[in-house]
Amino acid sequence: MTIDETTHMCFACSPINPIGLKLVFADKGDTCVTRFVPGPQHQGWTGRVHGGIVTTLLDEAMAQFLYRRDETAVTAELTVRFRIPAPVGSELLVEARQTGARGRLLTLEAKACLKDGTVVAVAQGKFLRVPPDALG
Repeated sequence: MTIDETTHMCFACSPINPIGLKLVFADKGDTCVTRFVPGPQHQGWTGRVHGGIVTTLLDEAMAQFLYRRDETAVTAELTVRFRIPAPVGSELLVEARQTGARGRLLTLEAKACLKDGTVVAVAQGKFLRVPPDALG
């Protein structure tokens, strides 16, 4: 599946979405990684990153892991465990890896950490393979 970067408006990864996160991903060994510095517009409680933003980072990292390996899949189930509140303005390193595959179901895990390695949140995801033309 090829994405047209001039029209693609993904909230997480599009470089042209004016309110998006504009995440950039890279492969690192058997993982897919990104870095993100949340600003005040990403907070829930004062000074703390909204849990939905952290969840988006984890979900997108797992989806990008698959996309970068030519897998067309959608999130079927996502479980997130928050360990500590993420402070606004602190760089987050997000990393995803595949843990299994059975038929159309792919399982992955992801984590978001502070620069010092402190884990902010971890996720387990189940993704369902779909035909490439199903996503437009």
